[in-house]
Formats: sequence, structure tokens, C-alpha cells
Amino acid sequence: MQEKIGGISQDVFKAASALGEGVARQGETCGALTGAIMAIGSLIGRERLEDIKQYEKAIEPASKIYDRFKEKVGHTLCSEIQRIRYGKIYQLFIQEERQAFYDMGGHSKNGCPEVCGIAAQIAAEVILSIKGSS
Repeated sequence: MQEKIGGISQDVFKAASALGEGVARQGETCGALTGAIMAIGSLIGRERLEDIKQYEKAIEPASKIYDRFKEKVGHTLCSEIQRIRYGKIYQLFIQEERQAFYDMGGHSKNGCPEVCGIAAQIAAEVILSIKGSS
């Protein structure tokens, strides 16, 4: 998405590095969803805390991403996405659990990469609609 659409700085991609596996392997909000919302912020977010107008401008498309992601994937929490997809929650901060997750295909084509692809597709659609209306 970063290469195809443009406008998202390498610093944003770098800043999202530790979002994987539910934010620092904690099973919280899906890192792919968080990254997709960061992409919106990177493009139209505020630069100062006091800039409420720009904050409001970013919330609408971020909410669209959140809602569409939840609808397509079934949840927004990494641990619950694991339960939906694999019937089990893995505690990814524990090496043995993380390895079991990897061994059963958590990072295979139909695992996290598929969820990341869904988030990227949704974000791309929303970003392209923003760029088209500009």
C-alpha cells in the first residue's frame, strides 16, 4: 500500500514496527488495524494536539476503516481474531505459545498476512476515496 498509493512516510511504517501480534505481542488491538489507522493519520491527521478541526477530519475515515475491518475479520483484538480463526488464543509474549502459533500456521498465507492484507485493502480504499475527493 505504501508503495502503490504513496504519501505515507517511511517513518510511519517504521513507527508501526512493534504493533505486530496485537501490539508488542500482547494480543490487544490488531496491529494491522492500528497501522491502517496510522496511515490515515499520516495523510490527514493533526500536527498539534490543539487542532481539533483536523482531528475531526481524520476520525471519520479512521472509523470507516475500523468498522469495515471488524465486519470482515470478525473482531479488532488480536486474541479474539486468533480465537475466531484458530479456535484458541495464544499468549504470544510466551516463547512456547508463540512458537505453537507459528507452527500451526499463524504466519502462513491464511494467518496474519491475510488479516494484514484485509486491513491494507480497506485502508487503500478509504485513502483513495479521500484523495479522489480532494
